[in-house]
Amino acid sequence: MRSLERRFSKIAEKNYNWSPYLCFAEAIKGQDFNKQTIHSWFQKLVDKDDYAKSEKNGVLGFLGILTKPLRTA
Repeated sequence: MRSLERRFSKIAEKNYNWSPYLCFAEAIKGQDFNKQTIHSWFQKLVDKDDYAKSEKNGVLGFLGILTKPLRTA
């Protein structure tokens, strides 16, 4: 799933003052990535200093919600 890495890189390049976590969140927003893809690329792209180790499950849970496209009525 290199498209996630490519999206992340483009966002990070345009927003050089954003943290890797914020760039990752923007890269997955509304893209409907599966949980396994998010977890795998999160480990590779986001610095461990960007989140507390005790909060990792909560952060990944939020990212799982963030990746789902908005439903319109």
